[in-house]
Amino acid sequence: MSQSRLTMAVQDNGLDLSHASRIAVFAPMAGFDLSSLPKSKCQIIQPLKVDHDAYAAAGYDCAVREDGSYDFALVCLPRAKAQARDLIARAVACAGTVIVDGQKTDGVESYLKDCRKRADLDGSMAKAHGKLFWFSGGSFDDWRAPLRQKISDDFVTAAGVFSADAIDPASLLLAQSLPAKLGRNVADLGAGWGYLSAQVLKHEEVETLYLIEGDRVALDCAQDNIKDDRAEFHWADVRRWQARARMDTVVMNPPFHTGRNAEPSLGVDFIKAAAKMMAPSGQLWMVANRHLPYEATLDTLFAKTEEVAGDNRFKVLWASRPARARG
Repeated sequence: MSQSRLTMAVQDNGLDLSHASRIAVFAPMAGFDLSSLPKSKCQIIQPLKVDHDAYAAAGYDCAVREDGSYDFALVCLPRAKAQARDLIARAVACAGTVIVDGQKTDGVESYLKDCRKRADLDGSMAKAHGKLFWFSGGSFDDWRAPLRQKISDDFVTAAGVFSADAIDPASLLLAQSLPAKLGRNVADLGAGWGYLSAQVLKHEEVETLYLIEGDRVALDCAQDNIKDDRAEFHWADVRRWQARARMDTVVMNPPFHTGRNAEPSLGVDFIKAAAKMMAPSGQLWMVANRHLPYEATLDTLFAKTEEVAGDNRFKVLWASRPARARG
């Protein structure tokens, strides 16, 4: 296995961590090579449940946000620019030396140029279509993102969450397509910051709405957006969450990306999870990009399926009677 940029920087390029007593690692995805860092001195800062749990299972101290001060902070660049800048600014605020690692496709070159203008660059290296650099000091307060940003009279979001700047048009289409009756128990899988759930709660017959979301930041926004005793908020991987009741309706706008990589199988996993938690006569309402091939999975897992609405970008799919309920 080839060495990672971090390992090469520590072993051969002058990044000296020998005196570190505490290291913050911001936003690493599961599988990121941290073997060159002493595990006992690291705290993983990761609000994404899947990655958070992967590092916890590997024996790392994990948190959703940074806590206190650190000698070093490693920032693994995310896709969203506002989120990346915020992470760098937060790292500067809590650590003596900040290390930034990212691919060219993450814009690492531009972050390197911008950071060099603001701080003393201590070192850098390039490898595998990406760069790693480290620096000390500098003023980055203007890069901090607000904890909440208002996008309408009714909703707030945060940097880095899905559809942070406006209501997602696919979720809007799905909300407009929902039937008059949804039943008593409803689950919103991948609930995000709560737009679709807020529309579901306009249905008076709904007694309990389960919001299942893997991004803790998005879920916290949902809790700010939805003040309704019928709502239950669960920070969980949809694929592993265990419902305590059978769902009359499941709604969802499933993700189909991991970072920059398209993974339509995520949507398939969401459909499978929905089928398992539904009542025998339950119904699934979902929206997806027009090109995503979910119909075959729906036809396999449900007795009835139909495209009920759509346009050139999105399609709203309905399914009823999960396969396990049929004799």
